Amino acid sequence: MYKNYFKRNFDIGFSLIALIILSPLLIPVVIILLLTGEHYVFYGQNRIGYKNQKFKILKFATMLKNSPNIGTGSITTRNDPRVFPFGRFLRKTKLNELPQIINILKGDISLIGPRPLMEVDFKKYSEEIQNQIYNIKPGLTGIGSVIFRDEQKLISETTMPLDEFYKQHISPYKGALELWYQNNLTFSTDFKILFLTAWVILFSESKLPQKMFKNLPVRPEIE
Repeated sequence: MYKNYFKRNFDIGFSLIALIILSPLLIPVVIILLLTGEHYVFYGQNRIGYKNQKFKILKFATMLKNSPNIGTGSITTRNDPRVFPFGRFLRKTKLNELPQIINILKGDISLIGPRPLMEVDFKKYSEEIQNQIYNIKPGLTGIGSVIFRDEQKLISETTMPLDEFYKQHISPYKGALELWYQNNLTFSTDFKILFLTAWVILFSESKLPQKMFKNLPVRPEIE
């Protein structure tokens, strides 16, 4: 029951309340974006969603419009030169994700679930994971986002080609985490992930996620 009716109603209620509470924050962000960078506020990007169907996700603009076609493409590194100064702040605090509240209201995504990926990154998953990961709606945040809060740091420090590093070291474990979420989907799990999303922004080195979820897949060592 939670996976369907209750989860959807919780998404709608949370999103409406969030829009009301966050409006004093969202309006200044919109004004600053209009006055800086390339002077655009939102961008929509095709992502893979529920049952592997494409949809357009909304975010605050943080990078050059042509970013997917220059530099490291779909992979964003730490101190990526394509990111605007204010955009760097938005990404660090995750405020750039807030327009996805509209995606939640539309029913494109849920509050908690596997993050919806660009097709190029989705294809880095194994076929098995591709066939299962979006059997539930993707989310604004999820267990993969919490555990891989240091993803940009890992990508920036590797000496391997970025696509190869992502495919070998990021995708397999992230996929395992998202399948773990499907097998452990309860209101309690969602509530803990929501709390941890805020917690790891403040305490990025915290081991609290592993303490709260003791049965997570074991994270492989990255050589």
